[in-house]
Amino acid sequence: MSQLLLAGGGHTHALLLRRWAMHPSSRPAAEAITLVSAGSTSLYSGLIPAALQGALPIDDCAIDLRELCRRSAVGFVQARIIGLDVQSRELRLEGERPALRFDWLSLNLGATVQCPDQADCLPIKPLEPVLKALAKLSPGDRVRVVGSGAAAVEVSLALAARGLLVQLVARERQRIFWGRFEAVLRAVSVQIVQAPQGSVRLELHCTGSRGHRWLASAGLPVDGHGRVLTQSTLRSLGNERIFAVGDCAVVSNQPRPASGVWAVRAAPVLARNLKRALGGESLRSWHPQRRALQLLGDGRSGAWALWGTWGIGPSRWLWHWKQLLDQRFMAMLHPAAMTPAEPMLCCGCAAKLPEQPLMAALTRLQGGRPPLAEDAASFVTPGQLDPWWQSVDGFPALVADPWLNGRLTALHACSDLWACGVPVAHAQALVTMPQAASNQQEDLLLQTLAGVRSVLQPQGAALIGGHTLQSREPADLLRPLSVQLSLALVINGRQHESQTTWGKGPLHAGDALLLTRGIGSGVLFAAAMAGAAAPGWIDAALTQMQRSQAPLLPVLHQHGCHACTDITGFGLLGHLNEMLEASAAGLQVVLDAEAVPAFSGALELLAQGWRSSLAPANGGALQRWPRLQGVRAELFVDPQTCGPLLVALPQEQAGACVQSLERLGWLDATVIGRVQQEGG
Repeated sequence: MSQLLLAGGGHTHALLLRRWAMHPSSRPAAEAITLVSAGSTSLYSGLIPAALQGALPIDDCAIDLRELCRRSAVGFVQARIIGLDVQSRELRLEGERPALRFDWLSLNLGATVQCPDQADCLPIKPLEPVLKALAKLSPGDRVRVVGSGAAAVEVSLALAARGLLVQLVARERQRIFWGRFEAVLRAVSVQIVQAPQGSVRLELHCTGSRGHRWLASAGLPVDGHGRVLTQSTLRSLGNERIFAVGDCAVVSNQPRPASGVWAVRAAPVLARNLKRALGGESLRSWHPQRRALQLLGDGRSGAWALWGTWGIGPSRWLWHWKQLLDQRFMAMLHPAAMTPAEPMLCCGCAAKLPEQPLMAALTRLQGGRPPLAEDAASFVTPGQLDPWWQSVDGFPALVADPWLNGRLTALHACSDLWACGVPVAHAQALVTMPQAASNQQEDLLLQTLAGVRSVLQPQGAALIGGHTLQSREPADLLRPLSVQLSLALVINGRQHESQTTWGKGPLHAGDALLLTRGIGSGVLFAAAMAGAAAPGWIDAALTQMQRSQAPLLPVLHQHGCHACTDITGFGLLGHLNEMLEASAAGLQVVLDAEAVPAFSGALELLAQGWRSSLAPANGGALQRWPRLQGVRAELFVDPQTCGPLLVALPQEQAGACVQSLERLGWLDATVIGRVQQEGG
């Protein structure tokens, strides 16, 4: 069985994923299919002018690639592609990630726009930096648009509708196109010039698109614009195992300009030919239409319809037609989410055993004596003074990216030692692999262990060994292989003679309780399993979860931390209760519920009824906190993966500690409560 990589999240690949989700029988015979994209979303080109105008939030223009992958049982890797090795069949990624191997490759990467490397000058693609720059401008500010085609005209009209003073630098020799819009452009005060004049706050380039440079560097045949040359079957002229579509490609004997229209029309052809190619069958040719209908908005509830040199508009009914088509396209790629009444078992740390059976079993094991609920254990080897610390942690894959899952698991496991104030020295891994072809197991293991190493190496720690197992159950064809992997890590740390370490207690009256970052990962990933979490919420959560808390240890030592725990599967209250149980009787915690930071979207999802599958079992922790009610109470029993540290330190040190953490970039670190005598 083979591996198929989809490089890029363009419109063709998005429609391909939708087709596979709706008609699984149309999938090619690949054991593993993975989409690689720099972002978790792709912006629908038809709605970009509305976003530039400020009439539509960017989220409303976004196609959720991660969710399309989930529905179509395709792995999702969020990483920027920087190169291609055709001979070794490897896709090279930015950063620490190993290259991804493939047997078959489909390219749908979009294109780049050339732009001078100077301040306040941006290409129109990618759009996100453009929108950030526009957000800093005010009505009446001067901007410049460089270009003579449809994109330049539509962008100029959208920016004028935003209230900006627009200067359009258009070539005289292309007046045959933009000249038909000249009257409307001038009517909204767009200044049309042949060369830049005066100063502007922002300059945007819409000067034509080119293929990514690494496509040509890889040895693929390209045209004069760097677009991959393909046969009419969409197969590359240079390699029968590589397909290319969209703005990064062109059919060599039927060249068409880059346009979303042809990207959409290519989707069923690509789907059919990928299936036939992997099945060893002959491919079908595609003969794209010579012209495509373009609907161009004027930014003021009107639109033109263009067909070659023919056109009509601007017209309000054409605008309504354009809106209808855009809405229909977005609805097609955004199927309805499941409801909270259809829960699924969660992964990550939410897959751990609930507290009640765990503690009951350990109590019986110890002859009726309750176990100590510490994050790690210490031991001294004969002949050495400095004790070693050890912990073990792991869970079923949380994400469909083996490198990222390895990284998250390592961060989660290391936090047991960080919560004790102990630096990590080395780790060992236990990996349970799904049944698959040996080359795919090799790649899954490589990516997973590389993700683990990305956490250990910056700490000066090493991955010194481990063990692998193979699942006895056949692989589930309805899920990516990458989420059928389980990883556990044994983490070891060395306490040096001069270091102090912390347990979960005891707490002292007068302590402040500090949380290093927000919570809410459990409900976010529970909702994501049902397609109910906004992609931006998951992106923001993963950004926080991927931050190592190892650099915080010197700050916490400096400011007098004397008790600590990491917030994981039992939620904030479950682990806070453990800290109280490790302390003297007669203490109570005054919790500032509103001060507890929540990940974006967590409170909204809880209010809608979403819960992690472990959250109901965690609800018993609320018995000690009868005043906590509603959504906040649900947040406090939400199980966390890669959760924050909960730190006890003297009240007089709390403010300085927060400031020190903020200087390190931990802006959500905050004091959430204080410890006092009961009745105090």
